[in-house]
Amino acid sequence: MKKNTYDLLTGKMKIDPKVLERIDKAEKEVEPVFDDLDDIMAFNQYKVLTAFQKNHISDMHFTWTTGYGYDDPGREAIEKVYADVFGTEAALVRPIIVNGTHALTLTLTGILRPGDELIYCTGNPYDTLEDVIGLRNEGRGSLKEFGISYDQVELTESGDIDYDALKKAIKPNTRICTIQRSTGYGWRKAITVDQIEEWASFVHGIDPDIVCMVDNCYGEFLDTKEPTEVGADVIAGSLIKNPGGGLALAGGYIAGRADLIEKISYRMTSPGIGGECGLTFGQSRTMFQGLFMAPKVVNGAVKGAILCASVFKNLGFDVCPEPEDKRSDIIECVKLGSEEAICSFCRGIQAAAPIDSNVTPEPWDMPGYDDKVIMAAGAFVQGSSIELSSDAPIREPYIVYFQGGLTYEHSKFGVIKALQSLYADNIIKL
Repeated sequence: MKKNTYDLLTGKMKIDPKVLERIDKAEKEVEPVFDDLDDIMAFNQYKVLTAFQKNHISDMHFTWTTGYGYDDPGREAIEKVYADVFGTEAALVRPIIVNGTHALTLTLTGILRPGDELIYCTGNPYDTLEDVIGLRNEGRGSLKEFGISYDQVELTESGDIDYDALKKAIKPNTRICTIQRSTGYGWRKAITVDQIEEWASFVHGIDPDIVCMVDNCYGEFLDTKEPTEVGADVIAGSLIKNPGGGLALAGGYIAGRADLIEKISYRMTSPGIGGECGLTFGQSRTMFQGLFMAPKVVNGAVKGAILCASVFKNLGFDVCPEPEDKRSDIIECVKLGSEEAICSFCRGIQAAAPIDSNVTPEPWDMPGYDDKVIMAAGAFVQGSSIELSSDAPIREPYIVYFQGGLTYEHSKFGVIKALQSLYADNIIKL
């Protein structure tokens, strides 16, 4: 660390020199991994640029219509760009999709019909999907209430898809097989694009009519290919995660086969209207610019996650993924072992934020979760997971989930402040 930065951090920002020593040591250890990430970032930056140029994006696409939103040039153009970036026939990219869960729900409810079966091939779905499927809370319009059955296949101990179990689980009425790419609130590595390619080939080999769907949240631009470029039929995600680049104010996307996107569009609006209507509310420019910035932003976030892994592994904590592991999402899991520790970690992250740094996060009963959850996020866009944040369900073994940072330097500062907080609270020794 250069002297000017070191003096600022230790002086004005009151960071203990012992903390910075740990950070410097860990950063030097992961520099070779950073080089590989920069190559992936450059590839994706040029890939996105090519999609913009192919579709002749101009400032006319930043304007917006009113009312029904007929013939909105920005909406039509952003969806063509997303389709090209993700290698698909069509896409829906809308600010009216409120989050990743909503995008996934639209995908499931748009494709599935009564009597169909959904199989999750990566074990338990993310907590908020349990209500959607019907695993809890009756009477809210779940898939179960509409006569759609559900099964799940656990991952193997090594974190791979259990193909023997999956083959047994697939039935004549199986309509969708789904992978959750990111770790969610689990203790496992994210599913890689190579694993997704093998899985899609396996499922289609059993029945080519089964839809291979990927929850792509947190995974965009972590590789030179996306799931839909290696056999997945449809993917869905959130614009306030990776692909929005920190600039999209809201929204979600769904990309895939044209026939599937058409079905999903009828669920998004109504049968007969589909994707032909819907305002972008003046958000086209930020969605375009965020997507253009996304490869670089994601690069900084994943570097921050690797630094976090290196720092806390060196301190003796279990981390997942390991610092040198191939990454397929931006999340780093650290098993801290106590509620006190995860709360201290999250307080440090909050104190590193540009917004609401004075706020003290506390565990609370967050909608969609069974356990209390503590979330630290001082973001320009509320709830943005590509911005620096950390969260943890208050349950054993007390794992904190660290992600985001619009720049590597800010993600790194989050690690610094989390470590400083744990040290100041006498939870760890340096």
